[in-house]
Amino acid sequence: MNHHHRFAELAAPVSLCVIGSGQFGLSLITQARHIPRLAPRIAVDLTAETAGRAFVAAGHDPHDVALCMTDREAQAAHQAGKLVAAGSLDIVLDLPFDILVEATGHPEAAARHSLAAIDSQRHVLLVSKEADSVAGPILARKARANGVRIAPVDGDQPSLLIDLVTWAEILGFEILCAGKSSEYDFVVDPASDSVTCNGVPARIEGIGAAWNDPALPAADRAAHRASLLGRHFPLRAVPDLCEMTLVANATGLVADRAGFHCPVARIPEIAELFRPQEMAGLLSGRCRLDVFHHIRLADEASFAGGVFVCVRCQDRTAWQVLAEKGHAVSRDGQTAMIYLPRHLLGLEAATSLFDLAASGETPYGPDYAPRQDLVAVTTRPLVAGTVLEARGHHHTIDGVTAEMRPALPLLAAATTPYYLVANRVLARDLPAGQAIRLSDLAIEPKSTLLDLRLQQDAAFLGA
Repeated sequence: MNHHHRFAELAAPVSLCVIGSGQFGLSLITQARHIPRLAPRIAVDLTAETAGRAFVAAGHDPHDVALCMTDREAQAAHQAGKLVAAGSLDIVLDLPFDILVEATGHPEAAARHSLAAIDSQRHVLLVSKEADSVAGPILARKARANGVRIAPVDGDQPSLLIDLVTWAEILGFEILCAGKSSEYDFVVDPASDSVTCNGVPARIEGIGAAWNDPALPAADRAAHRASLLGRHFPLRAVPDLCEMTLVANATGLVADRAGFHCPVARIPEIAELFRPQEMAGLLSGRCRLDVFHHIRLADEASFAGGVFVCVRCQDRTAWQVLAEKGHAVSRDGQTAMIYLPRHLLGLEAATSLFDLAASGETPYGPDYAPRQDLVAVTTRPLVAGTVLEARGHHHTIDGVTAEMRPALPLLAAATTPYYLVANRVLARDLPAGQAIRLSDLAIEPKSTLLDLRLQQDAAFLGA
């Protein structure tokens, strides 16, 4: 595909309001300085000062940035050609822009912002997958009804994996599994039995021998590594499951087990691990979703949180040729792994934005529906009054993990979506291993996210 031709009809720059100036929002605003047809002239954060600092950090002259406390100030600044920084979407919602980029990562706020943009007939690039995992399908339906679209972003794994899965399906491949690598590799020094992950070092006796033991089957090697590494590092990440929930709802692929297998694996092993058990793999069936932790030497290339599909080698002769060219084919020649080792955050978001502006195309497709839920499960006893605060870069909740299960109507289920639980107060004591129910939470009278979820249940699940 020639991307210049793909977006040739885009004449005027696509104007953006970017809400949330963390890693993603800042990288988008910075990269946009090199993209003539992209104009993020409005930024919103918790304060106008924070939003303004994002423009300055991206290389803009501070004199070109207006900190606006009211809609009147925002209107005047925009008409004067200034970059508008505000502490609330309400202040800038009446300004002229084409697309809202929702990158707060806060599920309740993201739902509120997305709905406000849709109601004002603006496209939405929903970077905040937390809200998408709870009520994305109803937001997509509301957007279509209002003549606009809502989309995930090419700089994150859900959009990239939906693209890869549907590409493989169009080409007639039999998909056994699809997924991604976790965000941070396990980098091993076999000589010293040391491992580093996300800048955290650990000495783990036996990992040097275990990192690549050809005497063991791939599944046994992965399990042995996990038994060693799991004493020092977490081997489940809620954001990984969240991203795969979006992919499940867009493609119909499902988790093989609620918490995923999450093997610790090298790239050449993936085609042998993510296939059915009758092929000596991990899976109980086909068309599954999963995640793996990449383990490698320091001088080996990273999977970089990229995405993959594992397929059956239907034409063994053709795949033998591809194996000779270096493609990731299993040693028995039955399965192969096709992968895209990147996700570039806001640096590659422009393709999603241009698709929305030019054609209204989104990776979701017309049948984006609640097929799977990311549900909240306690990992230790929790007492009434506990604030289930989503913290840190990954917006995870202390004492609560997530599982991917078939979607059920909220009021009829004994489970609650993980990011509907986030930042709520626990209304009663709960034991470890308990799926959190809606009745276990004290939810404020006005919750846009809850309202949207109930509307989604009615629209899609007849509840």
